[in-house]
Amino acid sequence: MIVVTGGAGFIGSNLVAALAERDAHVVVCDVLGTDERWRNLARHVIDDLIHPGALMAFLARHRDAVEAVFHMGANSSTMATDGDAIVASNVRPSLDLWHWCAAEGKRLIYASSAATYGGGEHGFDDAMDPAHLARLQPLNLYGWSKHMVDRFIAREVAEARPQPAQWAGLKFFNVYGPNEYHKGGMRSLAATNWPAVEAGGAIRLFKSHRAGIADGGQLRDFIHVADCVAVMLFLLDNPAVSGLFNVGTGQARSFADLARAIFAGAGLPEQIDYIDMPESLRARYQYFTEARMQRLRQAGFNAPFLSLEDGVGDYVRTFLSQENPYR
Repeated sequence: MIVVTGGAGFIGSNLVAALAERDAHVVVCDVLGTDERWRNLARHVIDDLIHPGALMAFLARHRDAVEAVFHMGANSSTMATDGDAIVASNVRPSLDLWHWCAAEGKRLIYASSAATYGGGEHGFDDAMDPAHLARLQPLNLYGWSKHMVDRFIAREVAEARPQPAQWAGLKFFNVYGPNEYHKGGMRSLAATNWPAVEAGGAIRLFKSHRAGIADGGQLRDFIHVADCVAVMLFLLDNPAVSGLFNVGTGQARSFADLARAIFAGAGLPEQIDYIDMPESLRARYQYFTEARMQRLRQAGFNAPFLSLEDGVGDYVRTFLSQENPYR
């Protein structure tokens, strides 16, 4: 049995789909709410669906059957401001699962985030020694919550305290792909702008408010969710691999590149409008992210990542432009 928290969400549901294709016994832990995220699961057979509040009791009852826990569940809004709510949704469950997996000898793979790197002033190295992590300064509450968990685990490992049979923290960079439609303002640029593109309109990008960077020239490491799933399946298939790993492509691309890839995937002429960035974002906006991928490669993951053009083109043609865009 494999438990996937956040299994009805974006990355989690794509993992559930891949596990279901392997005929794995999958239990999803999530809240479906009223935003139709149930559609993220509709095409796949799962063994059970449980509420997050019932997770620890479920694990206690089924400890012998559980092989691994993929902890993808979190409030992923970078605009969140309620610290207590973020601790309850992002920090407490992560620590509880770490302790349970360590005590029971189970495997734990959890979602961290590139938001832990803050403005990138200390680079994007996924080193896990406590001194390195202490230098990082997340720019928002969400990034801090993921960073707090990473630092807790780094100290547990450094002090040789009990650990899960396998553990891996995954610092996801800018992920795009099917099943993100419920995420509102946290959707990728492709999903957010597709209705306008499909209607023959323009994509709107932020102007640059930093000297030397062109409008739309802000850089991100964009990665297709299928590549994120490939990394997680690699870890599932290689239980001896543990550590903190970046999950990006290792190549930063501009938002303008992404916009052009959307139009190319749709076979439409480019139309890009540039708008002012809100004042509230300017002081905490990342102008550059690029994953350092050496550690994951050294751990044995050797599959190529989709290029931005191939990944976005596939997303547009296989999902966004289809009547049923879900995986």
